[in-house]
Amino acid sequence: MKTHAQAVVIGGGVIGCSILYHLAKLGWHDVVLLERDELTSGSTWHAAANIHGLHDSANISRLQHYTMTLYKELEAETGQSCGVFQPGSLYLAQTENRVHQLRLQAAKAKLYGMNFHEISRDEAERLHPLVNFDGIRCIMYEPDGGNVDPSGVTNAYAVGARQRGAEIHRFTPVMATLPQADGTWIVETPKGNIHTPWVINAAGLWGREVARLAGIELPLQPTEHQYFVTETIAEIAGMDRRLPSVADRDGEYYLRQEGKGLLIGAYERDMRFWAEDGTPLDFAHDLFPDDLERIEDNMMCAITRVPVVGEAGIKRVINGPMIWSPDANVILGPVPELKGYFCCNGIIPGFSQSAGMGWMVAEWLVNGEMKYDMFAWDVARFGLWANDRDFVKAKVKDQYAHRFAIHYPNEERDAGRPLRVRPAYGMQREMGAVFGLNYGWEHPLWFADAPGTVDTNGFTRQNWWAPVGEEARMLRDRAGIIDISNFAKYRVRGPGAEDWLNAVFANRMPRAVGRSCLTPLIGVRGGIAGDATVTRLGEDEFWVISSGMAERYHKRFLDAVPLPEGTTFDSLTEAVCGFNVAGPKSRELLQRLTNVSLETSDFPFMASRRVEIAGVECVAIRVSFTGDLGWELHCATDDQARLYAALIEAGRPMRAGPVGSRALMSLRLEKGYGSWSREYSPEYWPQEAGLAGLCKMDKDFLNKPALEQVIGNAPRERLVMLALDEADVTASNADATGGEPIFKEGVGVGRVTSGAYGYSVGTSLALGYVSGAEPGDAVEVMVLGQPHRARILHEAPFDPKGARLRA
Repeated sequence: MKTHAQAVVIGGGVIGCSILYHLAKLGWHDVVLLERDELTSGSTWHAAANIHGLHDSANISRLQHYTMTLYKELEAETGQSCGVFQPGSLYLAQTENRVHQLRLQAAKAKLYGMNFHEISRDEAERLHPLVNFDGIRCIMYEPDGGNVDPSGVTNAYAVGARQRGAEIHRFTPVMATLPQADGTWIVETPKGNIHTPWVINAAGLWGREVARLAGIELPLQPTEHQYFVTETIAEIAGMDRRLPSVADRDGEYYLRQEGKGLLIGAYERDMRFWAEDGTPLDFAHDLFPDDLERIEDNMMCAITRVPVVGEAGIKRVINGPMIWSPDANVILGPVPELKGYFCCNGIIPGFSQSAGMGWMVAEWLVNGEMKYDMFAWDVARFGLWANDRDFVKAKVKDQYAHRFAIHYPNEERDAGRPLRVRPAYGMQREMGAVFGLNYGWEHPLWFADAPGTVDTNGFTRQNWWAPVGEEARMLRDRAGIIDISNFAKYRVRGPGAEDWLNAVFANRMPRAVGRSCLTPLIGVRGGIAGDATVTRLGEDEFWVISSGMAERYHKRFLDAVPLPEGTTFDSLTEAVCGFNVAGPKSRELLQRLTNVSLETSDFPFMASRRVEIAGVECVAIRVSFTGDLGWELHCATDDQARLYAALIEAGRPMRAGPVGSRALMSLRLEKGYGSWSREYSPEYWPQEAGLAGLCKMDKDFLNKPALEQVIGNAPRERLVMLALDEADVTASNADATGGEPIFKEGVGVGRVTSGAYGYSVGTSLALGYVSGAEPGDAVEVMVLGQPHRARILHEAPFDPKGARLRA
């Protein structure tokens, strides 16, 4: 066995073998995979191994499409069969909301060149004569859908990796992973030790245990999962072709042909956790006792839809384990607190995502960053707060039991909550706040008339649409108070603070005390890894404010530049809370609570200083994400409730009050402001997002060479604002929310990144990236998967010259 390797992959399931294969394919030939038992031991071998291309996330769809197309190439390359069956898949909609979901996915498929389209009932009956299509409102067909052989796929990856020089060692458990002073690792096994710069945890059911060897806790929990295979069905035995699979997600089961029978699986509501205290080390090709009574309701739905299921005997039952994250997405990426430790854990649709996942891991390791923005998969989307066991179990139970439920735009699921609250939480709740979850924190989305109100969910306008409009108009007409405590806040102090910030961020740091600047953070490929407001509060003291949910993600970038001697960096996110007071009367509201003059001559736009508001010490910055006159006020967390009460009381005489984050979304869209993870991501170059002017190329900063490679290129696409036709929006009772394709004369030209109704400008708005379309052009936005007429705007509909900001 090698004593040195470029990377060591721990885990010989389908994901570990895919990672090894893709690392070797991208040129890392000196790589090793260690498997404690036989390849496919754990959850791989008993998987149903269905494959499908479409997902609500466009980037995950791209990776699933790549996975599906790779399997036959892998067979040809290695000579190892993957057992690929692609008779197609039928997707059934029994409800109006499922119709909306499927039609939106079909529109995305057209944009990205994938094959997924609506068919008639006659065509569906020809494809699958055993299905009863009564009550079905819409049928989509994916010709490339199907299934693969789990062991075949895993071994094909293994053969392909070995052909490129990689090594695989079975029956080689990892005993320890020991970090070295230089950031490398020693991986200890009974067969010898391996020194490596990269440890990749792809240990499947043992992901938690392997992580603990490195002192890491991962928010993972295994469950039981059942499917069964019927005896031979005469109607299937008499056919000369294979039947397409059936995705009847409203019925909460999946169904496909297996041999001359059918395989039916379910995610039942009465689910079971397994191995809560740790996965047994002697578990391998094991199963649990059958418990079909738990999935009886799901089985009855399958029988109603495919009656021959009820007449067939059961050949075998598979009840095996699978391991989940709190949101059912993979936990992927380098652990921000450790050098050289990469996770790829908690995979559910492994055979639809295996190749895409292996490719993204290899991209990150070999090239320093993935091709696509995959924050939805990033380990950094969870902080250490997510390791709370009650939270993990509640979330996993909810994800399992609602596996086939529609995940609606703006949906907030309440399992495991509240987990983290701030001092004003109780007061906000009494005021009718309906809360959302942001990086573990509860924060107000909107304010209802009565405490205890909850969101309704759907693709069309919901119960919060009108109240959010009232909040937005209140702020535009008078003033509003927005809780912005979710923002990440950092303090940099010391003689090297300015130099360090200039070495990290692309813009030049403010030189005068009391001034602020906006600045991009550049990614490894020259894209936008983040955006921040940097404020100089003293000669040697700066505050940095950026996206709260990206705090752990941004740690990787901030740690990449060493701090100068005598300079400190501290996160203030938990210690400091904040409010944005904005609107034309915000100055009047705040002036009642402070003796500091807030007149523009004394406190101009982008100025900052320490002030006392209602007796509370605050850092005040004259800036507002609403695009209106306003101030951000940041105070100690212990003072949050007192400051909030004073702001609310001061606002009452002018009929100003609390505003939630949904109204903030609408307000920032009226101004055309981008948001991190929507308009700003590593996929987009600064010149595409309109941020090139904030990149000072006459100084050095993190990843400047990568930016130099792309900054002079013509934009591949541009960020634009769109106004949707009012008649179309009224007819559908729906606004764009993000992800909707944009077409021009039948040709795909882009997609929406954010959308909402602009209440104060009376127009349904969207931000999106387009190519081949210019301001003034007529386009179609596929809201609900249906064309909605729109035009690309020349400028923001609200205060395009910024007069209100500077008033």
